[in-house]
Amino acid sequence: MNVYDTLSQLQITLPPVAVPAAAYVPFVQTGNLVFLSGHIAKKDGKVWTGQFGRTMTTAEGQAAARAVAIDLLGTLHAALGDLNRVRRIVKLMSLVNSTADFTEQHLVTNGASELIGQVFGAQIGAHARSAFGVAQIPLGACVEIEMTAEFA
Repeated sequence: MNVYDTLSQLQITLPPVAVPAAAYVPFVQTGNLVFLSGHIAKKDGKVWTGQFGRTMTTAEGQAAARAVAIDLLGTLHAALGDLNRVRRIVKLMSLVNSTADFTEQHLVTNGASELIGQVFGAQIGAHARSAFGVAQIPLGACVEIEMTAEFA
């Protein structure tokens, strides 16, 4: 399976690596692992702001998390030069900007997890995951996700 063929079938164009908004780098490689810094949700090129349980629905959150996953794939491509080198998506960690009574962070994060599974398939794309509700994310973003991947 060629990852780029799958992306084409899904009508996904990988974005360039985003310029970090603070004192960090977009990714770090060590051994056969690459750690991607947290990527915030964007819509139409701007920060996708909102808070679940107040101004956003779970369905909107799934779309936001999917958008973050596309950005993460763009960064992963920049880090490795070829997404077909990925041997395993190891873990996603998701921060969901939500009110204290919102409890569907895991469903919001499914937007990213499901896309990663579609792109890489069950063997490579199945990953460990954490999804946390937080009071705020930088720039008021609704979702932030980081990724760890193993590569050949």
